[in-house]
Amino acid sequence: METIIELRHLRTLIALEETGSVSLAAQRVFLTQSALSHQIRLLENHFDTPLFERKSTPLRFTPAGERLLKLAHELLPRVAHAERDLMQIIHGEAGELRVAVECHTCFDWLMPAMGVFRPQWQQVELDIVSGFQADPVGLLLSHRADLAIVSETTPIMGIAYQPLFAYEMVGICAPDHPLAEQEIWQAQDFIDETLITYPVPDDMLDLLKKILLPQGINPKRRHSELTIAIIQLVASKRGIAALPYWTVMPYLEKNYVVARQIGNEPLRSELYAAMRSEDVDCAYILDFCEIVRQESFANLTGLSPLGLQAA
Repeated sequence: METIIELRHLRTLIALEETGSVSLAAQRVFLTQSALSHQIRLLENHFDTPLFERKSTPLRFTPAGERLLKLAHELLPRVAHAERDLMQIIHGEAGELRVAVECHTCFDWLMPAMGVFRPQWQQVELDIVSGFQADPVGLLLSHRADLAIVSETTPIMGIAYQPLFAYEMVGICAPDHPLAEQEIWQAQDFIDETLITYPVPDDMLDLLKKILLPQGINPKRRHSELTIAIIQLVASKRGIAALPYWTVMPYLEKNYVVARQIGNEPLRSELYAAMRSEDVDCAYILDFCEIVRQESFANLTGLSPLGLQAA
């Protein structure tokens, strides 16, 4: 039998498994939904059997689909390992990677990604620049950091960007707060509330920058450095907050707080990896960005992919 299975097919199957949805899987692998469906149909026509049940939510794989999924889990890590070995042979495996962040919730996914990276690049000295950084790109330009996690791709001479992911920001309040009765919060719902945020400038808070300030709404504030402290304040009805969906999920399950969509279109934030333009071909920096994407999509809820950015 002629073999038509390609690596892209296996990556598509992994995306289908992780998202449980054809539309979300298409976003994950940067295809249109029709292009992904066409790709799957080619495989199904070749083997003359369906790979998953079309009407199940989340979708369920057939025995044939499960067998190809097993192949994907076995083969793709070996391919990635070989590619990594080639990068180390060609470019060398020693170096330094100092990461600066401007996002208080970045550590939820950054530390696990670093744990995956370290054994694969043992000769790279990996470290986090101490503390929250209001200007992480400045650290790149002064060579005090090698990678910066930022929320915008501001054009700066000598700086290039790699997309990481977009994520949903949700409003949270106590279960018995009046706003808990609303499924969607609008800008005017914040007028008479105390907004609990991290102690950062307004232009670093997407709720304010994208939703509230454009409508002239600037609610009372209370600040906390710690995510858990913000959630505790919200749970005790000291105010409301907006946090990434993945951050609040464990507290939703315990009914400490409830989460609500902000705006008719869900409020989404973005994260990028900024680096010096001279480092855009650095093998271990690019691999670190790929590990971040893979680990985050596999383990966090509410993510969506970002398109590639020009250097």
